Amino acid sequence: MRNVMALILAGGRGARLFPLTLHRAKPAVPFGGHYRIIDFTLSNCLNSSIRKIAVLTQYKSLSLDNHIRTGWNVVNPELGEFLISIPPQQRVSEDWYLGTADAVFQNLYFIQQVNPELLLVLSGDHIYKMDYSEMLAFHEEKRADVTLGAIEVNIASASRFGILEVDQDHRVIGFEEKPMEPRPYPPKASICLASMGVYLFNVKTLSGYLNGDAERPTTHDFGKDILPQMVKETRVFAYEFLDKNKKLVKYWRDIGTLDAYWESNMDLVSVDPIFNLYDEDWPVRTYHGPFPPAKFVFAEEFRGGRLGIALDSIICNGCIISGARVQHSVVSPNVRIEDNSSVQDSVIMERVRIGQRCRVRKAILDKDVHLPDKTEIGYDEEADKKRFVTTESGIVVVSKEMLKE
Repeated sequence: MRNVMALILAGGRGARLFPLTLHRAKPAVPFGGHYRIIDFTLSNCLNSSIRKIAVLTQYKSLSLDNHIRTGWNVVNPELGEFLISIPPQQRVSEDWYLGTADAVFQNLYFIQQVNPELLLVLSGDHIYKMDYSEMLAFHEEKRADVTLGAIEVNIASASRFGILEVDQDHRVIGFEEKPMEPRPYPPKASICLASMGVYLFNVKTLSGYLNGDAERPTTHDFGKDILPQMVKETRVFAYEFLDKNKKLVKYWRDIGTLDAYWESNMDLVSVDPIFNLYDEDWPVRTYHGPFPPAKFVFAEEFRGGRLGIALDSIICNGCIISGARVQHSVVSPNVRIEDNSSVQDSVIMERVRIGQRCRVRKAILDKDVHLPDKTEIGYDEEADKKRFVTTESGIVVVSKEMLKE
């Protein structure tokens, strides 16, 4: 893997995750208590022995840059290793990144300085576990110019993805970005083969296509412009996703909406979680702040009083559950929930304070939200819509700015 360099695309606005992306890039959005979304892609790289990693940032990158600097100082520059974030350099134009392909094109100078044989282009906002070294072995076996990570998806949802058409040797013979009538993946008529946004390129081949694309009036996007052309002219293969999550069902999530974000967090708190955070053979790394252990206080239920308790939940360090009840929720570090309050089916981010006798249900509370005593969220749909963001499925999203208003 020493001849492989990873580029992680982490510059998207994440508009569909607003207000969680009001102050941060989508890959920097907290997830699962301790983590940020980008931690899963970065952990895949390190667990795959890739130690030359560049994160391409753009919008609202301060939080993401701070997280990489404080939590990911795990490589050795003396061995030629690096893990850095790169904003638009405006080396070849005065534009910001105009698309996924343009982001890589604008960094060709840096890629040439590193001089890898292979370039692994990844998204910084997906949740999954994948050993990229197995994909590399497949790439070399097929003598491919490009290998695309692929996963089976239901045909009903296929219009949200780039859909691949392959022959019996898994060579890609067709690529269509977000088709209205996607082609099924034989022999399963209800299944399509979708691109995961995991691309492994031979650098010499890719450079020519990026230079050519930069000279044409295109959208400068891999899925819309580069890959369909390469499918016609080069050896492009599909590598079917081998999940390292050790579950019966493959787990890969693009948490691009508030509902998907909430559902993915709820995946973590079941008795047998769909996504396994506890596998010592595949650690997910992140930054851990200097917080004390979580604490649950007041066991007065037998006298009709308070009880500090959490059930089917993730409770992170620094939390104090003070005579309150938490159920089926993810509670991030340094949260305090006061007497006789209840939190259910919710995602609570760092430094949230929930006052006494509050009720919170099916909600996402962003960082630094302070709920006054007796606040109710998730119980009156009309009242919630007047003050907060609510999703189609009824999830209520609260930011500190909304409470100030």
